[in-house]
Amino acid sequence: MKVKYKGFNEPADIDVTSFMNLMIVLVPVLLMTMAFTQTAVLEIKLPELTGGAALTQDPQAKLEIEITDEGYRIFYPETTMIQQIPLIEGEEGMTYDQQALSEFLQYLKRENPEKRDVLLRSQRDIVYQDIVRTMDTMKSYRTVIAASVVEIELFPEISLDDARKKAK
Repeated sequence: MKVKYKGFNEPADIDVTSFMNLMIVLVPVLLMTMAFTQTAVLEIKLPELTGGAALTQDPQAKLEIEITDEGYRIFYPETTMIQQIPLIEGEEGMTYDQQALSEFLQYLKRENPEKRDVLLRSQRDIVYQDIVRTMDTMKSYRTVIAASVVEIELFPEISLDDARKKAK
């Protein structure tokens, strides 16, 4: 590139050294401050189209947890209610008692260590975030073993369904 300045006929060089120094400092700073998003995925088990457990002759004892506007109801086997956990007073009003649910599920897991599946039933007007929190509670719990926090599996195979209709 030739630039003429008042009679000078020399080519002008573009000095990009300062710009390169700026980029060398700016790029790592921007990469360090960038927030990386993390997506959590909850796996749910869908019913089999072939009939699955219904085709076997073995009795199936289903564990069911129902989320209602009054709290949790736990059924085991599927039609026998064994526990009811009411709503508790929280920071933002009435909320679900995740701690009591976790403790009761830990008790059930100790009684039935081979059981891995659970059916979560919810009413239509239950907030989605409450369903997700309940699924997290059903899946595992955290405890301290040998001075470190570990996650213990409860019922990782979760199926979803609508809540039962109330008998009138």
